[in-house]
Amino acid sequence: MNSDQILAEIREANLSYLMLAQSLIRADREQALFRLGVSEETAALLEALSPAQMLKIAACNTLLCRMRADDDLVWGLLTNHGKSAANEGVSRLHASILMAGRHREAA
Repeated sequence: MNSDQILAEIREANLSYLMLAQSLIRADREQALFRLGVSEETAALLEALSPAQMLKIAACNTLLCRMRADDDLVWGLLTNHGKSAANEGVSRLHASILMAGRHREAA
């Protein structure tokens, strides 16, 4: 994949993320804050974006979203390394709780 293709993929991911974020915020604001990991202020800004503004913002060469699973513990819980399928639900719930707690600390 060359550099132009990578930038095109980033723009597409950014636009998809902005559209999804706006849709989630409009449908259920509290759930959107949790799922997106954004503050109330950021949610208000995202909700107010016009389509033209979203296209302009999406055109930047940096991904707008970021991984919330940023350590080995969370990745281990999400991928269930070394665990049986019976524990999968508990592991995913534990990972969600950890990521939600980190969002609250950052906000």
